[in-house]
Amino acid sequence: MTLRFSGKQSSLRPAAGATATGLMTIGWFLLQSLMPLPPALAQAESDELTYGQFLQKVEQGEVESVEIDEARGIAYVQLDGAAEDAPPQEVMLFAEGGNAELIRTLTANDVDVDIRDSSGSGALAWLATNSLLALILIFGLLMLLRRSASGAGNAMSFGKSKARFQMEAKTGVVFDDVAGIEEAKEELQEVVSFLKSPEKFTAIGARIPKGVLLIGQPGTGKTLLAKAIAGEAAVPFFSISGSEFVEMFVGVGASRVRDLFRKAKENAPCIVFIDEIDAVGRQRGTGIGGGNDEREQTLNQLLTEMDGFEGNSGIIVIAATNRVDVLDLALLRPGRFDRQVVVDLPTYKGRLSILEVHARDKKIEAEVSLEAVARRTPGFSGAELANLLNEAAILTARRRKEAMGMVEIEDAIDRVTIGLSLTPLLDSSRKRMTAYHEVGHALLTTLLTHSDELNKVTIIPRSGGIEGFTQSLPNEDIIDSGLYTRNWLMDRITVALGGFAAEAEVFGDDETSTGASGDIQQVSNLARQMVTLYGMSELGPLALESMDNQVFLGRNLMPRNEVSEEMAGKIDAQVRGIALSCLNRARTMLRQHRTLMDNLVDALLERETIDGDEFRQIVRQYTEIPEKFLVKAG
Repeated sequence: MTLRFSGKQSSLRPAAGATATGLMTIGWFLLQSLMPLPPALAQAESDELTYGQFLQKVEQGEVESVEIDEARGIAYVQLDGAAEDAPPQEVMLFAEGGNAELIRTLTANDVDVDIRDSSGSGALAWLATNSLLALILIFGLLMLLRRSASGAGNAMSFGKSKARFQMEAKTGVVFDDVAGIEEAKEELQEVVSFLKSPEKFTAIGARIPKGVLLIGQPGTGKTLLAKAIAGEAAVPFFSISGSEFVEMFVGVGASRVRDLFRKAKENAPCIVFIDEIDAVGRQRGTGIGGGNDEREQTLNQLLTEMDGFEGNSGIIVIAATNRVDVLDLALLRPGRFDRQVVVDLPTYKGRLSILEVHARDKKIEAEVSLEAVARRTPGFSGAELANLLNEAAILTARRRKEAMGMVEIEDAIDRVTIGLSLTPLLDSSRKRMTAYHEVGHALLTTLLTHSDELNKVTIIPRSGGIEGFTQSLPNEDIIDSGLYTRNWLMDRITVALGGFAAEAEVFGDDETSTGASGDIQQVSNLARQMVTLYGMSELGPLALESMDNQVFLGRNLMPRNEVSEEMAGKIDAQVRGIALSCLNRARTMLRQHRTLMDNLVDALLERETIDGDEFRQIVRQYTEIPEKFLVKAG
């Protein structure tokens, strides 16, 4: 913000000087054009007589009258016999103000002589010229002073709050427009009640909360909730981003905080919404050397305003962040942010409600099942679901259809999760290897008891170097609860190694490709978490590593070993043992179903995409599948 303001000021001042200079230059040329021409130029531009010719004509009696302008040194000669409307001829005189000899000569030859004194008009011209020049200079100075005053006013406004203010927030959003986060809405509904009828709570001794902190992943609807609170409460609403407090000039951020709360006090009861508060509310004393920088001064002022010596009754501060781990502890204590509302990713019912809200203004075919879409999108945030339907609408318009169908929604899901669809591969060894790789994943997903449900398998390449992919539907109960069993993790690792195992079984260990690099990385992470975080190994229930080892603002620059070298070796051995055990299990199962795998590869090469139900029907013709998939297959 600062750089943009400084750039604007520096660009205005040269413009003002250039304007004034340009005006003075134009005025000067105008004056020069209005002033009489110098004698030399006048002589060059008119039909003049030389002084010798003039004397010769006087002696010959060809001159009727002469008018002498002594100030300019010019004689205007009217020749005898010239037409009445003919202009007089000009003669340059050599002795300005001293033409007595010439006058005697003209008198002796009976020539009418008239002597004009134009010194007065010259003085007037000089006065007018200088007066106009002075006016131009004064005008230029006034413009410069005006620009300077404007710049000074802008400089003085650095400390003013840049919060957007609405006396009655007309955000166009109410709680009915917010779906999928019912628990958070219920918490915030009380805030609206506090603002509308505080006496109901104060009568029994309840204190109105000073602040509400909305915590959640990006896209979960934190800002939308704040807009809904403002729309429901119908009270003055201030909204500002945390980054707008911070400037490069010392004291500007603290001044803006003071100005914001001063305006809020004048309009209490009101709501102050600070979006992305982690930009200004990060922990103090962090970084190399700590420091008393501008951001920390701004945070100190914010802490004082929220709960200091002076009370801010009637002002409720609502802040949003997705990095609560970096916020200062003094900001999070009761009395400042009394409530911390976690805005989680929506569950199945929440996703269905969000889809219904965003589907109101879109043309959708009757056979489209939003319930199926909600089941297909576990882990999607509200923003991602809105973007999903928008992408489906764009695909529908591109395909020149009047309403979006399930095909467009399925393609939109693949586009936002996997990538843009590319041209299918030609028949080649590369395509066949890709087919075996993906069938290895899909077959193990179908055969393993604790694996997720297969949704589809395809060998159509996607942007980002993806030759094909196998898509499964995560178990809703597991995803929502975040509780993973050891059987589920082991089956997940086995499925991830299915592509590598299929390549090794069919083409040999020496012909495995780099296409399994992403799968192997996933296997390594899961196996290490099982050993070091979840206690699912022979080392026992020990947390051998911390959950978050990220360097934060200069802290932990030097990595600290949390285990001894001997224990680190045991951890590596356990991780390797889990990975090899799952790989051997995958290779054994694929070897036992080699004929089925070959038939599935032939079908996939022919169709390029097989959905989960059809894939399970083919598998059931050769072997049994877990009971949880029987309903889908049959």
